[in-house]
Amino acid sequence: MSRVGRNQPCPCGSGRKTKRCCGQKRGPSEPDLATARLAHHATHAARTLAHLSERRLLELFHELPDLPERDLTLLVELPDLVSPELARLYQAIRDDDIDHADELLPAVVERIDTPQARARLADAVADLNAAGRIDPLLAAAAHIDLDSRPGLLIRASLIQAAALAAGATRTPGGLLLAA
Repeated sequence: MSRVGRNQPCPCGSGRKTKRCCGQKRGPSEPDLATARLAHHATHAARTLAHLSERRLLELFHELPDLPERDLTLLVELPDLVSPELARLYQAIRDDDIDHADELLPAVVERIDTPQARARLADAVADLNAAGRIDPLLAAAAHIDLDSRPGLLIRASLIQAAALAAGATRTPGGLLLAA
């Protein structure tokens, strides 16, 4: 089956050209735009961190896993439809079974970790930095981490979001959400 050209009539029957009707989405894709935003944040972050010693950089990166506990905007968005892996992760967190949660985490991270999720977190870090709620150096380290693999912050954000959803921890404001 051949592809409908941009200037041919749209197959929906409207009589309009495909490029002006329902056929053609133009421009970069959502993942491409998210990747570009991540690269933009990381470029500025690299300039901010360039003068630091290796020891200071390691200290900043060791602080990243605690960052999602500070603000709800630093949590990944969990899917509305809970997958079996995510349900098992919730249960492992409720049971305080760290070993089982560590086994389940890679499968859940694989589904949650997208360029869009990383870009949303990078934007949240930038907003908190602009508001003076995060140290600029820590924000820069977070941007570098979000632009790289495997990513400490995305994993910590997922763990914190799952713990909140499971009712195993409190929000930064001190509320305990019902599971």
